[in-house]
Amino acid sequence: MKKTIYSLCAACCLLAALATPASALDYTVDAPEAGLFGTPTSDDTQYITRDEPVNIDRSKTAAVIPPAFGSPTSYTLNSGTLLTPNLVDQDWAAQVTVSGNGTGAVVTPPALSGSAIRPGSSSLAVTQYTEVTDDLYYSGGCLGTLKIPAIGLSVKVYQGTDSATLARGAGHFPDTSIWAGNVCIAGHNRGVRDDFGDLHTLEPGNAVTWSTKLGTRTYEVVSVEKVLETDNSGTAATTDNRITLYTCVMNQREYRWQVQAVEVK
Repeated sequence: MKKTIYSLCAACCLLAALATPASALDYTVDAPEAGLFGTPTSDDTQYITRDEPVNIDRSKTAAVIPPAFGSPTSYTLNSGTLLTPNLVDQDWAAQVTVSGNGTGAVVTPPALSGSAIRPGSSSLAVTQYTEVTDDLYYSGGCLGTLKIPAIGLSVKVYQGTDSATLARGAGHFPDTSIWAGNVCIAGHNRGVRDDFGDLHTLEPGNAVTWSTKLGTRTYEVVSVEKVLETDNSGTAATTDNRITLYTCVMNQREYRWQVQAVEVK
């Protein structure tokens, strides 16, 4: 009997559902009230200029390589080194200025510097760099000779700053220039060699001579300072010709002596 009652109830429910008007299932979604969503963020403004920069050079001669990540100038606007420094006369490049405007590098010769740069643009002198190539090595394997008369120093300089290299003489930092710009050299001051033992005694005005297959250049000491071992800002590429020398500080492992000398004009 109960089974019959349950069956009748289920049938009634099914009939009631089927009899529900279809219109009862319709629904609408009203538009949201004003302010529920943010204003459109699209910008139809066209940022276009037809002003053509003066003396523009889009060739690889004017191309600049960005500085390495984490280097002292990695966050400096428009900093870098020439992509093809061998295509530019080094004396001329030392005075060239470059301004970035989004359309290319504006290279301004020395005679026009200061007058041909577009107003409001930032400019900088192009850093100099000479790569170490096979033809720059002497038969003995060195790259040149460093002389500092004030401390009686005359030492051969080899490529690299590892222990084996510094056991032969002074060592050239591989990532720095060998001629134009900033030439960086390290040396021992005790132990297997004592090349830079008196480096910290140099004074402003002392002469430093660097001789390579590219020529001989004389520098004048401008600073002698103690820097942290982790401070590599002194090895950054420069717009002028200079030489930067490093050696350890006795009993202070976390420091280095840094001597910088600029070319005597």
